[in-house]
Amino acid sequence: MKHFFLSLIILIAFPASMLYAQIATLSSPDGELTLQLYLEEGQPGYSVVYAGKTILEKSPLGVITNEGDFSKDLAFKGYESSAVDKSYTQEKIKRSAVRYQANKMVCSFEDGRQRGLNIVFQVSNNDVAFRYELPQWGERRACVVEKEATGFKFPEFTTTFLSPMMGAMGAFARTSPSYESGYTNDEPVGKPTYGNLGYVFPGLFRIGNDGWALISETGVTSQYCASHLSDGTKEGLYTVEYPDMRQNNGFGSSGAQIPLPGATPWRTITVGNSLKPIVETTIPFDLVEPLYNASQEYQYGRGTWSWIVWQDQSMNWDDQVKYIDLAAEMGYEYILIDALWDSNIGYEKMEELIGYARSKGVDVFLWYNSNGGFNDAPQGPRNRMSTSIARKKEMKWLKKVGVKGLKVDFFGGDKQETMRFYEDILSDANDHGLMIIFHGCTLPRGWERMYPNFVGSEAVLASEMLIFSQDVREKEAFYATLHPFIRNSVGSMEFGGVFMNKFLNRGNNRGQQRLTTDVFQIATGILFQNPVQMFALTPNNLADAPASLISFMKEIPTTWDETVYIDGYPGKFSVIARRHGEQWYIAGVNALEQPLELELNLPMVAGQEVSIYSDNSNREALVTSNKVNKNGKVTVTLQPKGGFVIKQ
Repeated sequence: MKHFFLSLIILIAFPASMLYAQIATLSSPDGELTLQLYLEEGQPGYSVVYAGKTILEKSPLGVITNEGDFSKDLAFKGYESSAVDKSYTQEKIKRSAVRYQANKMVCSFEDGRQRGLNIVFQVSNNDVAFRYELPQWGERRACVVEKEATGFKFPEFTTTFLSPMMGAMGAFARTSPSYESGYTNDEPVGKPTYGNLGYVFPGLFRIGNDGWALISETGVTSQYCASHLSDGTKEGLYTVEYPDMRQNNGFGSSGAQIPLPGATPWRTITVGNSLKPIVETTIPFDLVEPLYNASQEYQYGRGTWSWIVWQDQSMNWDDQVKYIDLAAEMGYEYILIDALWDSNIGYEKMEELIGYARSKGVDVFLWYNSNGGFNDAPQGPRNRMSTSIARKKEMKWLKKVGVKGLKVDFFGGDKQETMRFYEDILSDANDHGLMIIFHGCTLPRGWERMYPNFVGSEAVLASEMLIFSQDVREKEAFYATLHPFIRNSVGSMEFGGVFMNKFLNRGNNRGQQRLTTDVFQIATGILFQNPVQMFALTPNNLADAPASLISFMKEIPTTWDETVYIDGYPGKFSVIARRHGEQWYIAGVNALEQPLELELNLPMVAGQEVSIYSDNSNREALVTSNKVNKNGKVTVTLQPKGGFVIKQ
């Protein structure tokens, strides 16, 4: 490891109007990643260089508050530096044991009234993180942060993989935005979104042949709003944008009301010559700490759910019994009983159904509508999560009858008001021993570590849209090659997939035809990471799906001790390796229209016997056993919209 490196270029506090200089430099422990801090006529900025290549050109910094503008007319007062070295364990993310080492710099600025602003930077070997810290200003102990000047200016030859922000109060029952859009595909910077709404976090950028960068944020709590990226300029500049005022039916501020001293969330930039640091980064969790203790030890695992294929009509006693029996046959820990159970089954019968599930060794997640007064979603149970009094009453009943978790749906916004709502649900649920999955929701921002009972968020164009949209079915493989490099890289992704039905409906003989192979489907069970996975299997799959794949799905884990990038290019193919205990799984999918032959370097299974699940030329599942060479080289062929899994 190279020595800590921080240099101060200028320490003299010249009048802001006269100052134009690089004022400090901070490098990673290995010396490969460097952040340079500037002050130009009182405006702070920064740039990022990795392995001698410019990743971010000079980009703006600063915040604007109701007390003053801290993005201009500032004077640099100095800095403090230190090293960060922390270790922690976290079962719910892509790696169970983490050591985070970084160099830290706290840079102090003042405005013309001698009010301070600190910008805190932490640079680890492949990650830059920074946030703003606002001290108490005299007697002023509170303020509103109205907007940020923060930007990310990429070289003009950069291309993008970005998901557009959805408009407010649109989509189904006025529930958007819910982070369920497609992606740009290697497109030049500067493409505007419809309505100039910008792009959600995270955003992936390819800086030509010079490297890759993933931009996101973490550490968002009830004390702040979530944010997103603006539309880019042709010059490559994207800025941090706060929520649209129209979200949540216009209720709540678009900024953040914070106490002083206070801080913003962290902005993160993960960089590398390849996609390996992006797939393997733990930066969203390295920067945060648990906000409360777990009330009990939570059990993660697999589940079945009828709604995804059998839809609303399955919300009845008989069909739920069939899915409980399916979960029991698969050895799964859970069943998710989705929307409308309150009216179609009822609370009294639900207690009986939960009892039946427990007699079969299966525990229950129940679906809830989050709604109080901010959208029109009609599905029940409604108005049971939206106020503290109703929520605690409901959760007391849930604990009494033995429910283990909730899936709470339909949020529609990133305002601080909504961030408080997420946190309140999580905190109250922990008091009652309940795990929480969010659906129709925002990106989780470090929540796996911050909230012990948080077990996943949708925040992606997920499995339900395969049911509803021919376009999404046609692009299923394309999106699957993006998620490991973008959305799932920064947070758990509750996708709800792995279909074995040939047609995505109850009849399974015509209609919404699945265009990907069976092996593609099981590969996504490895590629997509979430500690509680509700798989889209149906009772008929026990008889009509390949027995070898059903056996595979009976053993599939949902928690991982290690995640390793193997190969891939967003929108074309992806190959990821994950380890559960001592057992490795390597999975890949192909979005191309032609077969793809890959020679993979797999040192983790070198010299070992493995099972290889692949597609033959007729796109049928083929399972073979092979011994990997001592050099760890394995050649695989992926069929169009097909996949493979290597299981140790």
